[in-house]
Amino acid sequence: MAAGEGTILVGRSTGPRPKPEVLTLRLANRHGLVAGATGTGKTVTLQVLAEGFSNAGVPVFAADIKGDLSGLAAAGEAKPHFVKRAEELGIAYEPDRFPTVFWDVFGEQGHPIRCTVTEMGPLLLARLLELNDIQEGVLNIAFRVADENQWPLIDLKDLRALLTFLSENAKELSAAYGNVSGASIGAIQRSLLVLENQGADKFLGEPALNLEDFMRTDREGRGFVNILAADRLMQRPRLYASFLLWMLSELFEQLPEVGDLDKPKLVFFFDEAHLLFNDAPKALLDAVEQLVRLIRSKGVGVYFVTQNPLDVPETVLGQLGNRVQHALRAFTPRDQRAVRAAAETFRQNPGFDVGRAITELAVGEALVSFLEAKGTPSIVERALIAPPQGRVGPLTPAERAAIIGQSPLRGKYDEAVDNESAYEMLAQRKHLDSAPAEAASQSEGGLSGMLGGLIGSIFGGGEEAPKGKGTGKGTGRGRRPPPSLAEQVLGNAARSMARKVGTEVGDAILRNVLGGLTKR
Repeated sequence: MAAGEGTILVGRSTGPRPKPEVLTLRLANRHGLVAGATGTGKTVTLQVLAEGFSNAGVPVFAADIKGDLSGLAAAGEAKPHFVKRAEELGIAYEPDRFPTVFWDVFGEQGHPIRCTVTEMGPLLLARLLELNDIQEGVLNIAFRVADENQWPLIDLKDLRALLTFLSENAKELSAAYGNVSGASIGAIQRSLLVLENQGADKFLGEPALNLEDFMRTDREGRGFVNILAADRLMQRPRLYASFLLWMLSELFEQLPEVGDLDKPKLVFFFDEAHLLFNDAPKALLDAVEQLVRLIRSKGVGVYFVTQNPLDVPETVLGQLGNRVQHALRAFTPRDQRAVRAAAETFRQNPGFDVGRAITELAVGEALVSFLEAKGTPSIVERALIAPPQGRVGPLTPAERAAIIGQSPLRGKYDEAVDNESAYEMLAQRKHLDSAPAEAASQSEGGLSGMLGGLIGSIFGGGEEAPKGKGTGKGTGRGRRPPPSLAEQVLGNAARSMARKVGTEVGDAILRNVLGGLTKR
């Protein structure tokens, strides 16, 4: 809901001098925080912000924890309390719907989102797998070996094949890179199995997401709202946090430096932000801090949504210039510390006690402070939040399916592909390494052995698989399925008979040839 050129109307202050509380688009890439206890109106505030950015032509990405944000895709209703709130703000309530694209890591409630193992990187993957320092070191060696040999790591089977290679060549690799222990490799393999059982194999693969598909506008110039279905993903907190942090890092790496624009290129809402920082190693926290500090120069705004401001580290919290604080309940000592911390981060208003106000706020009411023209925080104000124009509440499954069916990205990511990568390359390498041994085995017995092999192939004893189309994913091109036990027994018998016949014929030929030479 726009309040004027270059701003988003978020609410209206309720003090002695009421005024519109607006977020300036030019300063929206300085990041923000939406905090408050459960049921105090955080999701509605997030929806109001997303609608405002969309109307301003700014694409949005937001994780939908409970399914409520999906209502953005449908027009709201002129409910009495919405109409009344709009009148209190001095505006007319106008229901509207917004261009929306649904995404889902598991591909059930939206387009699948995938990234490759290489794009995920060893740091995030180690956290996702809950590895210790030694196991993380082995994982780093694996990535280094893959990089130096140009073995693409796309999905989990690629990583498994690479770890098997490390295990089989541990002695040589340990001399070059450091200790590669079988115990660490086994622990990583077990963690990969757990990850696969949780459905992460659907996230790691191709086609990988093109981040430009997040930064789209419709024909009317409104930004698309990209909604990630996160209700199931939230049951795997580490996967959720690692996925969103991967997205931030990819945006940082791929987008060019643009400085301060008139409006952001993309706004990223990180709901349940505490999951990003829980039990995170220092290296990861440092990476998050650096991302938040530098990504604004790429034209990206990051907004953390969480229950308690203490969930966000101080080094990150200090960089969040635009803030909306809903009510907090001070029932425990930690809650009381959170209230004090939240109150102290605002630019104080002499008109009221900020700490006390945080505990008294009603649903749909918040303390707000946005960056002013020169980039300084405004004095905190107690404000009524504007009503959203889209539906408040989730879409029905039929409505969601209809929107997905009409999506501009329909068909682009829906089907997984399995391109040649480390798995196939390592299988081919293993085949080539075993070829000299097979040739030496066939050459045993001299000419008679060679003839035995030739006759064996004529009688069907050859081991070369007929060329043809592969029968399954990951089996490689031109390979036949493994023979059954009965086929192996019959094949071995046929080869044995063929070699025996070949040897006898070969010996006879040699005797005749040698006999002819001696007579001369």
